[in-house]
Amino acid sequence: MEKDLLKLLKEGGLILYARHGTATVGVDQANGLFQSCQYQRNLSEQGRHEAIYYGQMLRYWQIPILAPITASPFCRTIETAQLAFPNVQVQIDPFLFEIFMLGGNLSNVQQNTILMAFQSMLEMKPPEGINRVMIGHSFPENVGLGDISNMGTVVVKPKGLGQGYEVLGKMTLEDLAKLDSI
Repeated sequence: MEKDLLKLLKEGGLILYARHGTATVGVDQANGLFQSCQYQRNLSEQGRHEAIYYGQMLRYWQIPILAPITASPFCRTIETAQLAFPNVQVQIDPFLFEIFMLGGNLSNVQQNTILMAFQSMLEMKPPEGINRVMIGHSFPENVGLGDISNMGTVVVKPKGLGQGYEVLGKMTLEDLAKLDSI
Protein backbone atom coordinates (compact mmCIF):
# COMPACT_ATOMS: atom_id res chain seq x y z
CA MET A 1 0.00 0.00 0.00
CA GLU A 2 2.81 2.45 0.87
CA LYS A 3 4.30 2.46 -2.63
CA ASP A 4 0.88 3.23 -4.06
CA LEU A 5 0.39 5.95 -1.44
CA LEU A 6 3.73 7.54 -2.34
CA LYS A 7 2.72 7.56 -6.01
CA LEU A 8 -0.62 9.19 -5.16
CA LEU A 9 1.07 11.78 -2.92
CA LYS A 10 3.47 12.72 -5.73
CA GLU A 11 0.53 13.10 -8.15
CA GLY A 12 -1.18 15.56 -5.78
CA GLY A 13 -4.86 16.36 -5.33
CA LEU A 14 -4.85 15.15 -1.72
CA ILE A 15 -5.17 16.70 1.72
CA LEU A 16 -2.58 15.88 4.36
CA TYR A 17 -4.12 16.46 7.77
CA ALA A 18 -1.24 16.31 10.27
CA ARG A 19 -1.21 16.54 14.02
CA HIS A 20 1.35 18.90 15.54
CA GLY A 21 4.62 17.59 16.95
CA THR A 22 5.00 16.38 20.54
CA ALA A 23 3.95 19.08 22.99
CA THR A 24 5.04 19.81 26.54
CA VAL A 25 3.05 18.29 29.36
CA GLY A 26 0.40 20.38 31.01
CA VAL A 27 -3.00 21.76 30.18
CA ASP A 28 -4.10 24.53 27.86
CA GLN A 29 -5.70 27.29 29.93
CA ALA A 30 -9.13 28.01 28.53
CA ASN A 31 -8.82 31.75 29.22
CA GLY A 32 -5.48 32.08 27.47
CA LEU A 33 -5.25 34.06 24.29
CA PHE A 34 -3.89 32.26 21.23
CA GLN A 35 -1.17 34.91 20.93
CA SER A 36 -0.02 34.14 24.48
CA CYS A 37 1.97 30.93 24.21
CA GLN A 38 2.58 30.83 27.97
CA TYR A 39 -1.07 29.77 28.45
CA GLN A 40 -0.70 26.79 26.13
CA ARG A 41 1.08 23.50 25.76
CA ASN A 42 3.88 24.22 23.31
CA LEU A 43 6.19 22.10 21.21
CA SER A 44 8.82 20.23 23.16
CA GLU A 45 12.35 19.91 21.76
CA GLN A 46 11.32 16.49 20.45
CA GLY A 47 8.28 18.08 18.80
CA ARG A 48 10.48 20.68 17.09
CA HIS A 49 12.73 17.93 15.72
CA GLU A 50 9.66 15.98 14.56
CA ALA A 51 8.29 19.03 12.71
CA ILE A 52 11.60 19.70 10.94
CA TYR A 53 11.93 16.01 10.01
CA TYR A 54 8.34 15.94 8.71
CA GLY A 55 9.04 18.76 6.26
CA GLN A 56 12.35 17.17 5.25
CA MET A 57 10.58 13.88 4.48
CA LEU A 58 7.94 15.55 2.30
CA ARG A 59 10.69 17.35 0.37
CA TYR A 60 12.77 14.14 0.15
CA TRP A 61 9.84 12.26 -1.39
CA GLN A 62 9.18 15.26 -3.67
CA ILE A 63 5.58 15.54 -2.54
CA PRO A 64 4.16 18.80 -3.94
CA ILE A 65 2.70 21.08 -1.27
CA LEU A 66 0.28 23.97 -1.78
CA ALA A 67 1.06 27.30 -0.14
CA PRO A 68 -0.08 28.53 2.29
CA ILE A 69 0.01 25.77 4.91
CA THR A 70 -3.12 25.87 7.08
CA ALA A 71 -2.68 25.68 10.86
CA SER A 72 -4.81 25.81 13.98
CA PRO A 73 -4.35 29.03 15.99
CA PHE A 74 -2.44 27.30 18.81
CA CYS A 75 1.27 28.20 19.11
CA ARG A 76 2.26 24.51 18.82
CA THR A 77 0.49 24.05 15.48
CA ILE A 78 1.81 27.30 14.03
CA GLU A 79 5.36 26.47 15.13
CA THR A 80 5.02 22.96 13.70
CA ALA A 81 4.00 24.42 10.32
CA GLN A 82 6.78 27.03 10.38
CA LEU A 83 9.46 24.47 11.25
CA ALA A 84 8.25 21.89 8.72
CA PHE A 85 7.84 24.43 5.92
CA PRO A 86 10.25 27.29 6.67
CA ASN A 87 9.86 28.98 3.27
CA VAL A 88 6.08 28.71 3.02
CA GLN A 89 3.46 31.10 4.41
CA VAL A 90 1.35 29.72 7.24
CA GLN A 91 -2.32 30.69 7.29
CA ILE A 92 -4.15 30.39 10.60
CA ASP A 93 -7.59 28.80 10.33
CA PRO A 94 -9.57 29.45 13.53
CA PHE A 95 -11.90 26.58 12.61
CA LEU A 96 -9.17 24.05 13.37
CA PHE A 97 -9.55 25.10 17.02
CA GLU A 98 -12.97 23.45 16.82
CA ILE A 99 -11.26 20.10 16.18
CA PHE A 100 -9.37 20.59 19.44
CA MET A 101 -12.70 21.32 21.17
CA LEU A 102 -14.11 17.93 20.12
CA GLY A 103 -12.14 16.47 23.03
CA GLY A 104 -14.16 18.55 25.49
CA ASN A 105 -17.71 18.32 26.80
CA LEU A 106 -19.78 19.08 23.72
CA SER A 107 -23.36 18.12 23.01
CA ASN A 108 -24.02 15.74 20.12
CA VAL A 109 -25.41 18.68 18.13
CA GLN A 110 -22.25 20.76 18.70
CA GLN A 111 -20.03 17.80 17.84
CA ASN A 112 -21.98 16.99 14.66
CA THR A 113 -21.91 20.65 13.56
CA ILE A 114 -18.11 20.71 13.84
CA LEU A 115 -17.74 17.35 12.06
CA MET A 116 -20.04 18.40 9.19
CA ALA A 117 -18.07 21.63 8.68
CA PHE A 118 -14.81 19.67 8.78
CA GLN A 119 -16.17 17.18 6.25
CA SER A 120 -16.87 20.11 3.88
CA MET A 121 -13.21 21.19 4.28
CA LEU A 122 -12.05 17.66 3.41
CA GLU A 123 -14.29 17.53 0.35
CA MET A 124 -12.61 20.53 -1.31
CA LYS A 125 -10.10 19.41 -3.89
CA PRO A 126 -6.73 21.19 -4.00
CA PRO A 127 -5.51 22.39 -7.40
CA GLU A 128 -4.39 19.66 -9.81
CA GLY A 129 -0.95 18.23 -9.11
CA ILE A 130 -0.49 19.60 -5.59
CA ASN A 131 -1.49 18.65 -2.02
CA ARG A 132 -2.98 20.80 0.73
CA VAL A 133 -1.47 20.49 4.23
CA MET A 134 -3.36 21.23 7.43
CA ILE A 135 -1.60 21.18 10.80
CA GLY A 136 -4.10 20.60 13.57
CA HIS A 137 -4.99 18.29 16.42
CA SER A 138 -5.93 14.70 17.03
CA PHE A 139 -9.57 13.69 17.29
CA PRO A 140 -11.18 11.70 20.09
CA GLU A 141 -11.21 7.93 19.49
CA ASN A 142 -13.79 6.95 16.82
CA VAL A 143 -14.66 10.59 16.05
CA GLY A 144 -13.80 12.32 12.77
CA LEU A 145 -10.35 11.14 11.64
CA GLY A 146 -9.79 9.40 14.99
CA ASP A 147 -6.68 9.35 17.13
CA ILE A 148 -3.60 10.70 15.36
CA SER A 149 -0.09 10.24 16.74
CA ASN A 150 2.20 13.24 17.28
CA MET A 151 3.25 14.45 13.81
CA GLY A 152 1.10 11.70 12.31
CA THR A 153 -0.75 12.34 9.06
CA VAL A 154 -4.09 11.28 7.66
CA VAL A 155 -4.06 11.26 3.84
CA VAL A 156 -7.45 12.25 2.45
CA LYS A 157 -8.69 12.14 -1.14
CA PRO A 158 -11.43 14.78 -1.56
CA LYS A 159 -14.28 13.81 -3.90
CA GLY A 160 -15.64 17.33 -4.32
CA LEU A 161 -18.00 19.50 -2.28
CA GLY A 162 -21.00 17.46 -1.15
CA GLN A 163 -19.42 14.27 -2.53
CA GLY A 164 -17.53 13.14 0.56
CA TYR A 165 -13.92 12.06 0.89
CA GLU A 166 -11.88 8.90 1.23
CA VAL A 167 -9.18 8.25 3.81
CA LEU A 168 -6.31 6.69 1.85
CA GLY A 169 -4.09 6.09 4.83
CA LYS A 170 -2.94 7.11 8.27
CA MET A 171 0.81 7.42 8.77
CA THR A 172 3.04 7.92 11.75
CA LEU A 173 6.17 10.00 11.26
CA GLU A 174 8.09 6.70 11.02
CA ASP A 175 5.73 5.47 8.27
CA LEU A 176 6.40 8.65 6.30
CA ALA A 177 10.15 8.02 6.49
CA LYS A 178 9.81 4.57 4.90
CA LEU A 179 7.09 5.19 2.30
CA ASP A 180 8.89 3.21 -0.41
CA SER A 181 10.13 0.28 1.66
CA ILE A 182 7.07 -1.97 1.45
